[in-house]
Amino acid sequence: MKKEECSNCEDNFYNGNNDLGVKVCWNFKDAKIIKRKKVGLNDRPPYNWKPQKFPNCYKQKGYVFINEK
Repeated sequence: MKKEECSNCEDNFYNGNNDLGVKVCWNFKDAKIIKRKKVGLNDRPPYNWKPQKFPNCYKQKGYVFINEK
């Protein structure tokens, strides 16, 4: 897991991208890359299962990330 994979995550602010002195996001230590589907909050089902790789803790405004199940 690299910090570059946190790009555009809401919590990437805590990976040294702040003036608070916080250098590492609290989720980073246990983060793992998994396959998930990025779905916009305004998208209507059904969703085609075309997963992308994201950290399991990844969050982005306006989207949810779902597992295949």
